[in-house]
Amino acid sequence: MSETSPRPVALVTGSATGIGRACVLRFAKLGYAVVVNYSRSASDAEATAAEARALGGPVLLHQASVADESAVRAMIDRTIAEFGGLDVLVNNAGTTHFVPHTDLDALTAEVWDDIYNVNVKGTFWAIRAAMPHLQARQGNIVNVTSVAGIAGSGSSIPYAASKAALNCMTQSLARAFAPKVRVNAVAPGPVQTRWLADHQDMIEAAMAQTPLKRPATPDDIADAVIYLATGTTLTTGQVLVVDGGRTM
Repeated sequence: MSETSPRPVALVTGSATGIGRACVLRFAKLGYAVVVNYSRSASDAEATAAEARALGGPVLLHQASVADESAVRAMIDRTIAEFGGLDVLVNNAGTTHFVPHTDLDALTAEVWDDIYNVNVKGTFWAIRAAMPHLQARQGNIVNVTSVAGIAGSGSSIPYAASKAALNCMTQSLARAFAPKVRVNAVAPGPVQTRWLADHQDMIEAAMAQTPLKRPATPDDIADAVIYLATGTTLTTGQVLVVDGGRTM
C-alpha cells in the first residue's frame, strides 16, 4: 500500500485508450494522482499508465468491468486505500452494438443488457461507491454521454436510449447531492477513435451536417471534461454538447 497522496485524485473509467486516456493524461499534467481503469485492453492501459507516470504523479492501474458492481466497489476501495480520497470521478467506460435503427429484430435482450449494464448501471455503480468519498472532499463527477442521447441517433437505438438515461441521471444526481458534489456530463458527437475506425461512413455522414466540418478528437472531449471538473465551481446538472455545432 502506498502512502496517502497529498495531491487531488481523479479516477477515469475506461481509460486505456481514446477519451479516457486523454483525460488521464490531462489530469496527470495538472498534478492529480490518477486511476487508470480498463476492462480488457491491458497493454494499452499499461502504456497509458506509464505515460501518466512520466508526467511525475502517482498512478494506480486497476482492471475492472464497470458492469460488475462488486469489482467497481473494490476499485473504489483500492483507490481510497492507495490515495486517501477521491476528488473527481469521470465515467467514461461505454459500449455499444452497431445495429441499423430499422432492424428491431436484431435488438435482443442480450443486446439491451450488454449496453445498459455498462453504460447505465455501470456508471451508477461507480457513482454510488464513490459518492461518500466525493462528498468528503466536495468533489465532482463528469459523465461522458453522447449527442445520441439527445437526438436519438448513433450506433443503435439501445445505445441512444442508454445515453439519454445517463443525461437524465446526471441531472437527478446533481439535484440530489448539491451543494457538496457537482455532477455534469459531456455529450460528444462522433469522435475519431478506433471505436469508429470501421464505421467511417457514419463519421462522414455526420460531418456533412456539422458546421465545423470535423469530428472530435479525444483531446477535444478532454478539454470539456477538464473544464467541468476543474475550471468551474458554479456549473452542475449540465450536459455540455461537443459536436462541432451539429445539434444546435
